[in-house]
Amino acid sequence: MSADVADICFVDTNVFVYALTDDDPARSAKAQQLLAHLRSSRALRTSTQVLSELFVTLTRKVRTPLAPAAALEYLDQIAAWPVIAPDYSAVRDACQLSTSARVSFWDALVVVAASRAGAARLYSEDLNPGQKLLGVEVVNPFRTA
Repeated sequence: MSADVADICFVDTNVFVYALTDDDPARSAKAQQLLAHLRSSRALRTSTQVLSELFVTLTRKVRTPLAPAAALEYLDQIAAWPVIAPDYSAVRDACQLSTSARVSFWDALVVVAASRAGAARLYSEDLNPGQKLLGVEVVNPFRTA
């Protein structure tokens, strides 16, 4: 599962949530199309943090929560792609980035993981679209021009 470095994209929790639930049909369709494209181009990357957040969200926070076993099946499918497991160095870098970029620690940790994955783009609703952090461009796939 290799991709050109310029093609690698990191996906944040909210994109997966929209793709896997019907809480917002318009965003759901966009998220599903994006994930299908990233899978077909072998560009999909994420992190253990995102998978953890996804499990909690799917089983507790969506309109119709999934059974834990069903949510875990989705995580297993996503984990077939490269998953970044942040270590203490990543946590430390996220602490510094959260201060310098004035973003939440958790968003900073996602950015650090995306950077370490070699991602050119980070698909997320949680940061400012067009913002570039650690060489990774933030893209909100649901934002209309």
